[in-house]
Amino acid sequence: MSVSTSALKAVMGMASEKKRILVVDDEEYIQQLLQSILSREGYEVSVAGDGDEALRLIDQNAYDLIVLDIMMPGTNGLEVLRRIKTTERLKFTPVIIMTAVMDRDVRYRALDFGADEFLNKPIDIYELRARVRTLLSVKEYHDFLANLADMLKAEVDKKTKELREAQLETVRRLGRAAEFRDDETGNHIMRMSMYCAIVAKRLGLPDEDVEMILYASPMHDVGKIGVPDRILLKPGKLDPGEWEIMKRHTVWGAEILSGSRSQLLETARVIALTHHEKWDGSGYPHGLSGEEIPLFGRICAIADVFDALTSERVYKPAYPNERAFSIINEERGRHFDPQVVDAFFASLDEIIEVQSKYVETKKPWLWQFYEDRR
Repeated sequence: MSVSTSALKAVMGMASEKKRILVVDDEEYIQQLLQSILSREGYEVSVAGDGDEALRLIDQNAYDLIVLDIMMPGTNGLEVLRRIKTTERLKFTPVIIMTAVMDRDVRYRALDFGADEFLNKPIDIYELRARVRTLLSVKEYHDFLANLADMLKAEVDKKTKELREAQLETVRRLGRAAEFRDDETGNHIMRMSMYCAIVAKRLGLPDEDVEMILYASPMHDVGKIGVPDRILLKPGKLDPGEWEIMKRHTVWGAEILSGSRSQLLETARVIALTHHEKWDGSGYPHGLSGEEIPLFGRICAIADVFDALTSERVYKPAYPNERAFSIINEERGRHFDPQVVDAFFASLDEIIEVQSKYVETKKPWLWQFYEDRR
């Protein structure tokens, strides 16, 4: 068994450890209620009655998630949150803010400090369970990559090919994680990745950049593992609240992929974060415009949209190519970088060839994709 495979298995073993949660609230009833609920879910739960006690526990222990009240005597929840998110070893620890305070300014301050989710009091048990599961899933994948990066660092004396294979194994696993959550990420990801490489090559990017976007783009939607099924698989139009949650898949994807020394995973992080930004600044999550959007994000945007338009979804039928071409042309200079649109249309023969080749298959899509590239 190779060292790389052993490292991967060791990291995956870490993910199976019992998750540790800290509940911080000055009301003993809330402490007991949440400890009871979360313990029944299989988590190891600690409690703190105020901000100072919480900071002591956080300094002495490692927690996978913190459920934090805002209004407490002494050091309040906002200050605890600020210290957590500005501490290097804690900044990726997810924090759920729970409060009866509905003041928008308080919520905005909590978001500025890095709050990951909110829960209103009185606590909805089902909402609590769902949000805890989602955030622990995101944290687990982030830890997987961070620990994997540390293990790969010990193998730098190996051949470049061996290191590359270890990185591609990570890509396969992350791609499969997204595939299991979302039926539309199978051949969609295969096709859009190859569209990205075709457009990148047409734009004159170096061969190494063309290869990089080919292998990094399959992870563009990995953040969807954090989106609840009721939203991800909803057959109709999302309501405003659901849409806000859906848009967060870009940020969750970037968090999952962050912290690695691998250029491949860093490129994937940039793509995950920016592939829904628009040339005119009306996209998300940060409203970037023009060349503020990284080129790989701009390329992935057109590849992703074209394949989405021409593929069947739970909420729409597949559009004919001609209609998709018309929509893309109309969005030139609005949604899409004009130069990227020109490169796309200059490559239609290759685009259509890929579209025809990678139709639905019973073979697991990502394994086929990488086997084809060997």
